[in-house]
Amino acid sequence: MPHTVLVVDDQELLRDILKETLQRESYQVFCAVSAEEALPILSRQQIDVIISDEKMPGMSGTELLTIVRKKYPDTIRIILTGHANLNAALRAINNGEVYRFFTKPPNLIELIVTIRQALQQKDLLKENQRLLDMVRKQSLSIKSMEKRYPGISKVKRDPGGAIIIDEDIE
Repeated sequence: MPHTVLVVDDQELLRDILKETLQRESYQVFCAVSAEEALPILSRQQIDVIISDEKMPGMSGTELLTIVRKKYPDTIRIILTGHANLNAALRAINNGEVYRFFTKPPNLIELIVTIRQALQQKDLLKENQRLLDMVRKQSLSIKSMEKRYPGISKVKRDPGGAIIIDEDIE
């Protein structure tokens, strides 16, 4: 299943360029003109990465990403702005916990690399959690078996570390 990206920007040309670029990377891309249009998409579609413009009519990108952080914490948040300043960057980082902050027009290669890295990190964290869950389940199974059959999980080894198998089992 391809990763999903939501592009939120009131500039049609930039939305189209980002959509085309991201689709070439085999991402499923959704687009919204505003934060108000983006929220219903987020509620009905699992989104891996959201790229939002900062300055939009109505709700700002930082306000949108703050909502996304709270409601969809696993969604990677990236902000674009044509009006870069330190205060805007700090607000986006602190309130929306953005992954990256890009100025407009973004360097598309840098944006693609950033998205790839973010998704790789997300996939690794997800796989790590899956493996931890599996180890916990296995540990509980072993404890349960050990409780019912004391000593079942004990392994006898010789001085070289090889497993000793009792052949006197009837």
